Amino acid sequence: MADGGELETATPTHGPFVVEEGEWAGWRYWVGGDPYEDLSGPFYWREDADGTMRCAFRAEKKHMNGGGFMHGGCMLTFADYSLFVIGRKALAEGHSVTVSLNGDFVGPAHVGDLIEATGEVVKAGASMVFIRGMISTGGNPMLAFSGVVKKVKRRL
Repeated sequence: MADGGELETATPTHGPFVVEEGEWAGWRYWVGGDPYEDLSGPFYWREDADGTMRCAFRAEKKHMNGGGFMHGGCMLTFADYSLFVIGRKALAEGHSVTVSLNGDFVGPAHVGDLIEATGEVVKAGASMVFIRGMISTGGNPMLAFSGVVKKVKRRL
């Protein structure tokens, strides 16, 4: 029971939580953090045994363009999400915003495909974190991306 005598819910209303069943069991999902990502996703993440941060989602019809391939805007949205997961440890002290996001489209995806992103922090400075990564499906590259994330102080 919570302090006010109400029952606690199994799923939090804000923050990351671990999915306990289904295809995404063991993955984390962020609740209530970014309305645009909630609309675009759902996007998931986990840390692999070797420390690699991995992001993923299952391609749906809403992610496709008129030609039946994954929309480039969807790939870039997922790349932006992935910047923050890949840079999570370097960004742990507070809030941050994307300053730059670059991408090279190199392959397609279709409805039902598992889309994954991995990458690395190239440099973590006092205020800027430089990150690069790759989005792929079935081991085939889709988007090579890089970005810069700036650490910011929260406005009061």
